Amino acid sequence: MDHKRRGLALIFNQKRFYGERLSYRSGTQADCRNLEKSLKDLNFKVKVYKDCTTSAVKKKISKAANADHSDADCFVLVFLSHGEKDYLFTYDDEISIKDITSPFKGDKCRSLVGKPKIFILQACRGEIADDPVVTPCGGESEPELVAEESAIYTLPAGADFIMCYSVAEGYVSFRKADGSWYIQALCEMLQKHGTSLEFTDLLTLVNMMVSKRSADSKSEDLDGKKQIPCFASMLTKKLNFKPKE
Repeated sequence: MDHKRRGLALIFNQKRFYGERLSYRSGTQADCRNLEKSLKDLNFKVKVYKDCTTSAVKKKISKAANADHSDADCFVLVFLSHGEKDYLFTYDDEISIKDITSPFKGDKCRSLVGKPKIFILQACRGEIADDPVVTPCGGESEPELVAEESAIYTLPAGADFIMCYSVAEGYVSFRKADGSWYIQALCEMLQKHGTSLEFTDLLTLVNMMVSKRSADSKSEDLDGKKQIPCFASMLTKKLNFKPKE
């Protein structure tokens, strides 16, 4: 994190959809504002795009992937929408998560090789609502993390990605009028610990925060249901957003 600038952060905020195929996403504006502030506080240059078509999303992603990131620390892309297992919905259609991430792989976006590429996806990944379970009482402990320094001369093209999902595959992601559970927790942790905690440790705290919530719904099918976010890390180093001077 010692480059001239922190880097670019794109936020795709999908609130409305063509026709009546998908419901209006109340609360997403609060998520977008919250994220924009949190990322700007970490010195990212933030660009927000609203209700984009699939064609527009692909064009903006292509432009970002073809940009010169040589003097940047990293890259962030956020997508706020409805979703299914491997897809996110745009204003007029859908786009696969693979199509969102693949333009930033090391064999295509050379100026981001060896740099973190962070994808934050707030969307359902199925229709299952997670059930609550009773847990035994026990103390919380901090995992001991050991860093190994090594010289890296070549890297796989897919290295240094981290995928941050609002919910595990197959499950429903909860959102209220004041924003989604996941983005609320993520922004709170970024604002409190964004420059002090290692990023995957911060994401683990987000998982804990969201897991403690329960749905308060008029629908018997959803009332009391739970949610657990997840992340998949292909990072090759620890990630700390140390403050910019």
